[in-house]
Amino acid sequence: MKALVTGGTGFIGANLVRLLLDEGLSVRVLVRPESQRTNLDGLDVECVLGDLRDPHSLTRALQGCNALFHAAASYVFWTRNPSAVYETNVGGTRNILSAALEAGIEKVVYTSTESTIGVPAGALGSEEHVSSVDSLYGDYKKSKLLAERVALEMAGRGLPVTIVNPTMPIGAWDIKPTPTGQVVVDFLNGRMPAYVNTGLNVIDVADVARGHLLALERGREGERYILGHQNLTLRELLGGLGAVTGRRAANVRIPLGLAVAAGAVDELVRGKMLKRHPRIALAAVRTARKIRHFDCSKAVKELGLPQSPLEGALTRAVAWFRERGYVRMT
Repeated sequence: MKALVTGGTGFIGANLVRLLLDEGLSVRVLVRPESQRTNLDGLDVECVLGDLRDPHSLTRALQGCNALFHAAASYVFWTRNPSAVYETNVGGTRNILSAALEAGIEKVVYTSTESTIGVPAGALGSEEHVSSVDSLYGDYKKSKLLAERVALEMAGRGLPVTIVNPTMPIGAWDIKPTPTGQVVVDFLNGRMPAYVNTGLNVIDVADVARGHLLALERGREGERYILGHQNLTLRELLGGLGAVTGRRAANVRIPLGLAVAAGAVDELVRGKMLKRHPRIALAAVRTARKIRHFDCSKAVKELGLPQSPLEGALTRAVAWFRERGYVRMT
């Protein structure tokens, strides 16, 4: 089998590419001319130039492939150009899935996000629950919900697509880093002196990659699968980082209202006045107002999603960031 992977230079994609190679698949990776390819160094993959906004390049990239993993996305909580996020995440998803339908691709796995899963008050979110656009903060989350609707629409048109919804992955190859990885980096650099009272679901990124392959092999078409593991509070996550690093985790809790105000000021000063990327993304802080815990049993039962201990994922993430110079503190 030959698979095209979009987003293969990114966090989840780099882990997925390595898994597919280990499993004996032939892998082609769609890359933009300006893409940083460090995560692919030394791998036996075929890189093809293309852009999700260019349908012709996608048709060429899919030629000779049996499967498609569409993991590429503009994953940012703040940007000076919101329209570009929608062009990539929504328009790009329509382009690549339309090309896959036209090419007769045998199976497609689309990487969505936990943000599209609704979480009822006082309950666990599950695949039965769908977020509304109005309930989401930031262009990334809104665009991913719209893109997921595109994937479901394409499934209705006959595309054999399965949707996976990763929660908060932790592990190696988070080169950017993603907002998830930034939590680890900030902790290691002593930039997490306090925490807010919020809840999240965390999973080893290696298990997320495995979940993609399992979705290819076992996933039902037109279905969503939450790729997650352990429900934690932010304080518990920081405590886990403290346990694997020997560093003391923050024990000071700040009110969410104060964090929201800090985010608003940071976006105003750094983003608009200084033309720099804000340290505190307002959309991320607003999202923290809700406890986002999930029931991940569907993926475990139907796909066989692994539930590896998080200590190993945290240890690998810490080592990876340290080895590559993200950590300034000794």
